[in-house]
Amino acid sequence: MSSRASAIRPLPVDQTLTGTQAPPVSARALLRGYSLEVSSRDAKALDAAGETLPAGTEVYINWVPGDTHHRTIAAAAKLRAGGLVPVPHVGARYLASYTQLADFLARLAGEAGVSRCLTIGGDVDRPVGPYESSLQMLETGLFAKYGIKRIGIAGYPEGHPRIGPAALAAALDGKLARARDQGLEVQIVTQFCFEAAPILGWLRALRARGIAAPVRVGLAGPASITTLMKYALRCGVGNSVRALTLRGPAIARILSESTPDALIQELAAANADDAALGIAGLHLFSFGGLKRTAAWAHSLGLGAV
Repeated sequence: MSSRASAIRPLPVDQTLTGTQAPPVSARALLRGYSLEVSSRDAKALDAAGETLPAGTEVYINWVPGDTHHRTIAAAAKLRAGGLVPVPHVGARYLASYTQLADFLARLAGEAGVSRCLTIGGDVDRPVGPYESSLQMLETGLFAKYGIKRIGIAGYPEGHPRIGPAALAAALDGKLARARDQGLEVQIVTQFCFEAAPILGWLRALRARGIAAPVRVGLAGPASITTLMKYALRCGVGNSVRALTLRGPAIARILSESTPDALIQELAAANADDAALGIAGLHLFSFGGLKRTAAWAHSLGLGAV
């Protein structure tokens, strides 16, 4: 483990669902090599990443309405300089032109050494340029041209609030085919969920369709119940909210903090029983703060490498 891990203060053991007992080996293996997500707008989180995360940790840089590709490039360069692996989101609907996409990818590779991206459609109703979907971006061939070796594709175990299941399946098939044609490695990265059942059901359906791409499952790191509910409703994972609202009396729920320890163990057990599920690792959304998310992971004795 990198010496920078020593800068992380573990959470007290009574603040984790695992208590004083170490998590099962399968759960430790599943979380080892986790990735995290930060905002290019969050200077404190970017600084914290460089100060606390072990070298080689993948840090995804999200892109929300109002962000610019210039800010993403700067954030990626900062993470790379700190010994981390930046994985920027590339949002189709936020890009004004083919030229802007080409410039973005060329600068990510040239200024920040980026070789991995997560392709997304973007959370706006109308695209600012010619691209409505990540599939359309992939069809340009620009990712491979500018040295991107691996792309991430979004996965939706609980569905998408504005896209039906059939359209999602067709889009996934198309993106996998385009990536294969261009020699790009693919990894599916899911939305965050709070229950194992929809994740496992979606994975089994995926494998039954013959899709073998590795999957990184999105989970929310430690945060207050109210914070998690806010993000869940905003991001369209409302079905999983019931997993939060069932935890104790109302006042206790509001004041408590939730961690995904039990969910990780359930996923790990299923993955160990059925290797075909192909869970490659976990992607942590640091809604409660990057430092706290990293500290929680290290409190379980896991680490990122």
